[in-house]
Parts: sequence; C-alpha cells; structure tokens
Amino acid sequence: MRKKPRSDHHLESDQKGQQRHAAAPLRVWGSEGPIREPKLVRADLHVHTLASPDCLTSPASVVRWATLRRIDVLAITDHNTIAGAQAVRQSAPFQVIVGEEISTPEGEVIGLFLREAIPPQPTPEDAIAAIRSQGGLVYIPHPCDRVRGSAIGAAALARIAPQVDIIEALNARVTWRADNEQAREMAQAGGILAAAGSDAHHGAEIGRVYVQLPPFQDAATLLESLAQATLHGRESLPLVHASSTYARVIKQVTRWRPE
Repeated sequence: MRKKPRSDHHLESDQKGQQRHAAAPLRVWGSEGPIREPKLVRADLHVHTLASPDCLTSPASVVRWATLRRIDVLAITDHNTIAGAQAVRQSAPFQVIVGEEISTPEGEVIGLFLREAIPPQPTPEDAIAAIRSQGGLVYIPHPCDRVRGSAIGAAALARIAPQVDIIEALNARVTWRADNEQAREMAQAGGILAAAGSDAHHGAEIGRVYVQLPPFQDAATLLESLAQATLHGRESLPLVHASSTYARVIKQVTRWRPE
C-alpha cells in the first residue's frame, strides 16, 4: 500500500512538526562530511491557461503568478488540450508538467506527463489507456465535488480505482470543505496517493493550495515524492467561479479561437 501524504489542511500537529524539523534539519553523513537533505519544492498540480474555454490567463501570466507565489512546479492541465502546457513550458524558469484534463462521458480524468493531446469523450478506461500509452500518470480531480457536474461519477471511479495513481484530495475550487475531506478519506481507504491542485482559472488562484514534497524529475519519481508529501492551503471563495463564467461568455461572444 502506498504511503499517503499528510495535510496541514486537516492536521495542525503536522505543521508544527514540520516547523520543528525545519529548525533542526536531518544531517546525513557522506564520504566528505555532513550532507543536507534536498530542499522541498512546492507543486500546484492542477492549473489552467487560456487554452481552456473557461480561462483567460495567458502563459506569461501563469509564469508571473507562479513565480510570485513561489511555486516551483506547475502541472498545466487544460481541458482537452496540451497546447497551453507546452506554451508555459517554453517560457517558464521552473519545472512544468504537461497535462490534460480529459472530458469523458462519466466525468473528468487528468493525465500528467503527456507528449500528445488525448481527444475528448473517450470512456474513462480508454482515457487511462491513452495516458498509460504515453508513460503518464492517472490523476482524478475533485472526485467528490457535489456541485461540479464534471466530477467523475462514483460508479466510474469504483471501476477505475485500481488504475488510478493519484487522487486530488485538496482542490481549491471545491465549494464545500467536506468534499475535499471525503476525497482525502477515499485516497486513504484505497491506498492511493493524494495531491493538491488550485484548479486555477485566474492567475491569482495559482498556489492557493499546493503539495510540498522532495524534488522529482519524471512520473516515477513524482510518485516516490508524493509518498513523502504534505498538502497545504485552503479552499478559495466560491466567487472565483465567476472568472470562469466570464471567460466562457467572452470567448463565445467574440468567437475566440486559439492561435
């Protein structure tokens, strides 16, 4: 069973423990003397750009806000495209994971570490097969959000659970905190790694929640690092959803198309 990340969202004692640990870091001895453990990084694993139909945030703005929030790693997960992720990766001075939030008939599934876009509306099982074919990770966003119609259904999640790598146990756009707590409990019960994503559709939302974990380089090492991770931050106010509605209306009225 995989080790689940802790969360200061729920456990204040973890936060205090981390502060004590930070004051007296573990010293590991090597052939040339003491070696400090690698610095932990902050990762926001669910972020959108203007490549999504409900977002107006440019790649340059994403980079600016992530830098301001001191986020070290971003997963760009636009709806049914990787174009935004590729654009951010070209200009970002930090690590960018190319991802996609794939629409299926039974709810959304995120693929991380993708090389090619996956067309919308596959079955959840076919979406997972397409992610796996690229060596990617299967990440389930906001699985217990009672408000969001795009959340994956309980029946579908039960079917695909053995193939899921990561459950989003802390999503900043979830309206009811209890829904995030239910997602965390689901991850714990299933022995599935937990993560956090702001689900930012405006630059100011980036880093609202994040994962703090050891540095990683690829899909395999992300899983290893998540086993040692802690989740940080709190839900945004429901008002943030207005920015998505505004973006969708503006794009429809202006007949906006990606370049």
